[in-house]
Amino acid sequence: MSKIRSKVYVAGDNIDTDNIIPAQYLNLVPTIPDEKLGSYAMAGLPDDAAPFVDKATGKTPYGILVAGKNFGCGSSREHAPVALGAAGCKAVVAEYYARIFFRNSVATGEVYPFETATPLVSEFKTGDEAELDTDAHTLTRLSDGKVFPLKDLGAVAPVVEAGGMFAYARKEGMIPSAAH
Repeated sequence: MSKIRSKVYVAGDNIDTDNIIPAQYLNLVPTIPDEKLGSYAMAGLPDDAAPFVDKATGKTPYGILVAGKNFGCGSSREHAPVALGAAGCKAVVAEYYARIFFRNSVATGEVYPFETATPLVSEFKTGDEAELDTDAHTLTRLSDGKVFPLKDLGAVAPVVEAGGMFAYARKEGMIPSAAH
């Protein structure tokens, strides 16, 4: 993936895994169509927060989530990036991540975990249109064309692009391909 063009959802600092996917939904499996894990993404935010998921579709109109510091802190549940991906989110751009969320994002390949040195929560508002260029490592606000540099994902980029650790290992011949 080279460019993600989407509406932006803005979250603050210290968004923990209970905000991203509350514990009562951890028994849902995103690959089972009747179990819609993604429809509960960001359901743990305060009631006054803008809804992340459209209740009618069970999907998010926000392909890019912009957050502050320490995104994904809390328990080490891999359900957090999986729920975001199942909802339709493609990338999270934060000032920095809790290590476990970053690692789970790469391992599952659900969302691109970009970091920024610029506090983007004060530069964007929920609903803004933006384009994230995964190759150029930039986020562009489309209303005025302002470009924000992002940190390079380095060696983890092809892992996320492949769809996670196992898909990458199969693609690179590190483990045998799954039989169909």
